Amino acid sequence: MIASRRSLLAFLSTASVLPFASACNAAPAKAKAFPIVKSDAEWKRLLTPSQYAVLRKHATERPGSSPLDKEKRKGTFVCAADRNPLFSSATKFDSGTGWPSFWKPLPGAIGTATDYKLIYPRTEVHCAECGGHLGHVFKDGPKPTGLRYCMNGDAMLFVPA
Repeated sequence: MIASRRSLLAFLSTASVLPFASACNAAPAKAKAFPIVKSDAEWKRLLTPSQYAVLRKHATERPGSSPLDKEKRKGTFVCAADRNPLFSSATKFDSGTGWPSFWKPLPGAIGTATDYKLIYPRTEVHCAECGGHLGHVFKDGPKPTGLRYCMNGDAMLFVPA
């Protein structure tokens, strides 16, 4: 009985490490070329420290810290790095998360990639023009899409209509 327990524990510990071990040997992902390309030094000069942290280093702002979460006027939310129009205020909703949330981006405004930073896969959202990190999209949003684009306010600016 003890041998079978040891075998089970050895199997479970090995099985839990395999996904990470196989990922370590994987070839690096090819970076997508974006229409707007700048050096790291240029981005640091153009963006505030918090914008740089979110857009270029994939940081996440504290929930409730962005005034854009409470923005109610008609207008367009644009990328803070390149002013690419991302979301219409008509698709914004209060998700109760503390981050600006939308149920649909503007056509061609964003791109997505799989993000494993929290071990499990999530869908990361980035600006289609500069590749700046915006946030993540989840499948728990309102109709008609059922999606919740949970964006960092530091990654965007608001342009009133």
